[in-house]
Amino acid sequence: MNDYLSDELLEQVFDFLPQNKDRNSVSLVCKSWYKVERFSRTRVSISNCYSTSPQRLITRFPNVKALTLKGKPHFADFDLVPHDWGGFVYPWIQAMVENYPGLEELRLKRMVVTDESLELISVSFKNFKSLVLVWCQGFTTDGIAAIAKNCRDLRELDLQENEVEDLRGQWLSCFPDSCTTLVTLNFACLKGEVNSGDLERLVARCPNLRSLRLNVPVALETLNKILVKAPQLVELGTGTFIRSPYSIDAYRKLTRNVANCKSINSLSGFVEVIPSCLIFFFPICSTLTSLDLSCAPEILCIDLIRLVQQCTKLQRLWILNTIEDKGLDELRVFPYFCGGMVNGLVTEEGLVAISTGCPKLHYLLYFCHQMTNAALITVAKNNPNFTHFRLCILDPTRPDHVTSQPLDEGFGAIVEACKNLKRLSLSGLLTDQVFLYIGTYGENLEMLSVAYAGGSDKGMEYVLKGCRKLSKLEIRNSPFGDSALLAGAGKYETMRSLWMSSCNITLQGCKMLADKMKVLNVEVINEKDGIEEIADDKQTVEKMYLYRTLDGPRKDAPYFVSTL
Repeated sequence: MNDYLSDELLEQVFDFLPQNKDRNSVSLVCKSWYKVERFSRTRVSISNCYSTSPQRLITRFPNVKALTLKGKPHFADFDLVPHDWGGFVYPWIQAMVENYPGLEELRLKRMVVTDESLELISVSFKNFKSLVLVWCQGFTTDGIAAIAKNCRDLRELDLQENEVEDLRGQWLSCFPDSCTTLVTLNFACLKGEVNSGDLERLVARCPNLRSLRLNVPVALETLNKILVKAPQLVELGTGTFIRSPYSIDAYRKLTRNVANCKSINSLSGFVEVIPSCLIFFFPICSTLTSLDLSCAPEILCIDLIRLVQQCTKLQRLWILNTIEDKGLDELRVFPYFCGGMVNGLVTEEGLVAISTGCPKLHYLLYFCHQMTNAALITVAKNNPNFTHFRLCILDPTRPDHVTSQPLDEGFGAIVEACKNLKRLSLSGLLTDQVFLYIGTYGENLEMLSVAYAGGSDKGMEYVLKGCRKLSKLEIRNSPFGDSALLAGAGKYETMRSLWMSSCNITLQGCKMLADKMKVLNVEVINEKDGIEEIADDKQTVEKMYLYRTLDGPRKDAPYFVSTL
């Protein structure tokens, strides 16, 4: 009995450890703690679907109710990973159907999700409540319809940036009349029209709906009706209602309805918006903490400034570089391409202004035209709390445009000043010196992305020897070769993955690493001709993806991928 109570108390203690790494640590204390942690773990996150197998997951954690699973490497977001590289979710669903009948939540990122997979989910898990798909591909609205029809207690359907074939716009009608449980509904990535009546009825019968993100075809008339029926919304993503000619009365209604939604703190959408229509959202600007205008290229700088000036509580801002320098816990500035050219001019002046006015800024994604060491040093002094610093200069090899010097000192200042920096993306002319700074000061760095940087193998070696917490390293178009690759052999056992493309590593170097490190999958990717076309071991490889695995080489690799 005492042992039973002890296990029960341990379970309650472990509930206060939501992070996977913390629970992994306690499971290593002793056999008793391992057992309790094993049976009490209901939420699992797997950052690479090929790092383990469904069977191993089920054996290790038999009572999982919520699973997060990621497929393709991060560089898939930039089209550097072949479209049909892999990341199939169906084998995982099949295994879970037999062993996790109580599964309630599934979050998938960069995976291939078929309609068959979605249909199997919808009929197999009676208590299924949450489906989140991010940057996934392979399914149609028929698969979404199956989820809507069969998951009677669905609370969350969140489709973010997916490639979805929209076969017809009737999927919303598949939600049964008994469905009143939705809290989150996001279908902004769908291209086709939806039935406005079905949407309005669904919203009206879900009193707990808090987050609603609409797709482009949703009209102003529909939005007005939705806002009347769902004044409790906390997050709103608008459609493209501005494009059609509506009466002045319709816009007046919009202003009244928006003002009545007093709980909204997150606003997004505005695809194809007429700038003058932003004023209709001024009534809720004072309550906004999050504003996403990253899909609104037609909003002019002056209109952006007027809108942002109304948002006195803003913590998170996503904008395009059309805001220019005149221009928050989190800031993202995205590039806007039109006709192959970049529109808008964002420079170091805007970044310095932001750092001066936002001393609590800790997350930055900033696409800009130019940068200087002086600006980066100033930013480092103003914002020592950065945990994520991602700077992309649109000409990736451009030096300090004032002194023509490499940007080593500027990035070095960022790494030295920001003690809690976890993620760093480099850009601009950079030498091995910047990697020496990173290896020396990047004690807490977990993810590093490098492009067109460095002068020799020493640069990569500095990072691998110095950054003790490094988990993911992404390198492209840099001069690092076999010596640098092999120098990190001991480091790779503790890392999650290494991606290298358009570098100087050879097939021979990759083979030597694979022979030395049996716990790693070393994948050589040659998309043009297939791996068999690399006849000479001294020939450089197009792309290499290395990751730690418990399950050996994967069995679904396409012809252009070879696991050494």
